[in-house]
Amino acid sequence: METTLPLRHTRLTRLAHMGLALGVIVQLLTSLVFVPDAPGETANIYFEIHEYSGLASFGFALLFWLVVMSRKSGTTIGELFPWFSKSRLSTLWSDIRASLGAIKQMKLPHIDETSAIAHAIHGLGLLLILTMALTGTVYYFINNGDPDAGGLVGVVMFFHMGLANVVWAYLIGHAGIALIHHVTSQLSLREMWSLKQQG
Repeated sequence: METTLPLRHTRLTRLAHMGLALGVIVQLLTSLVFVPDAPGETANIYFEIHEYSGLASFGFALLFWLVVMSRKSGTTIGELFPWFSKSRLSTLWSDIRASLGAIKQMKLPHIDETSAIAHAIHGLGLLLILTMALTGTVYYFINNGDPDAGGLVGVVMFFHMGLANVVWAYLIGHAGIALIHHVTSQLSLREMWSLKQQG
């Protein structure tokens, strides 16, 4: 009989991750086909889905941050953002060198949920998605029907649209690495895609 290892993440962490991931996927897919509410154009249903799923994504992003800030176990803020600690940066560079060495030998780097690289990438991803969700939410409340307007609208849309391709790259990379680790049995997708009670 196959034994199942207990989940390392709390149910709330997994719920926030699932909601945010699904919201980001909907956001990116609708961005390919929506028609915005702009001068000379009438917004289509995909734009409305983009708006409301964006507001939901902002809620899940805030939930994720609250979980990260308040949890007693799991990845710490310092591990997510090692940039201001000499010792954490040293650990990160060691992980990077080890991973590059494995790649040079045509081997899959051993990067799991405890590695400094994984923590730092997750931290950057959290900042990226929060920025996208925040700028989209601000635009939702201050827009005047012209995404090309100047002032605060222009600043918000500059960041929102400018980071969109970075979000695509992050999603593809993050999901791709998770699948590779799942297939090679280094990590189960169940870690973040199960709502079962923590074992």
